[in-house]
Amino acid sequence: MATGSKSASAFRTISEVATELNLPKHVLRFWETRFNQIHPLKRGGGRRYYRREDIDLIRQIRGLLYDNGYTIKGVQKLLRNGSAKNAPKAEAEKVTENADPVGSKAELQSILSELRDIQGLLRNWA
Repeated sequence: MATGSKSASAFRTISEVATELNLPKHVLRFWETRFNQIHPLKRGGGRRYYRREDIDLIRQIRGLLYDNGYTIKGVQKLLRNGSAKNAPKAEAEKVTENADPVGSKAELQSILSELRDIQGLLRNWA
């Protein structure tokens, strides 16, 4: 969806993308480190500007992680193989109709995976 009065082909800021996809900005920045297919245009001061193709890819990654139950490594493999668009739900992580109302198992596993990745980055950074 276009934000405000911008055309569909206009670049979007990280705040606009985060709002449109219901993702925190730090998750978008983190995913850039994990998915080399995401490459927003960076301008002065490190400001990111996303193209429609970037936003569509991020939407696809979000769906695979949060809705279909894939891990980051699983999504990376799908993107490398070019089979991400037709990916079925991850068998080991399918969510049943009686899932925990607080958060789905797949969503919680994705968050745990991201936290472990962040922990590894922090260890290497320190």
